[in-house]
Amino acid sequence: MIFRKDNLKLGIFMGLIGPVLGLLIIYLIKYPSQSFFEFLDFFIHDNKMITSIGSLSLLVNVILFTIYINTHRDHTAKGIFIVTLIYGIGILLLKILN
Repeated sequence: MIFRKDNLKLGIFMGLIGPVLGLLIIYLIKYPSQSFFEFLDFFIHDNKMITSIGSLSLLVNVILFTIYINTHRDHTAKGIFIVTLIYGIGILLLKILN
């Protein structure tokens, strides 16, 4: 199975997809009455939303990272960690520049 591999590229891919899925889950649970594009516009332009929803969406990567570290698949965990840092810096820059 693909999730049992220890591969940096797999970690990068999972790290990229994780926060997007987290954002989608937050949208479906908390903001289903808005369209997804209205939600994204609100997320990008409201500083409080950037911090809270951005952090919550990164929780998916934290869970994935913990699973891969605990199962000793360090290369995959490294890819997830690298992408999580990039997402975190992006969220911080979005907050500062907003």
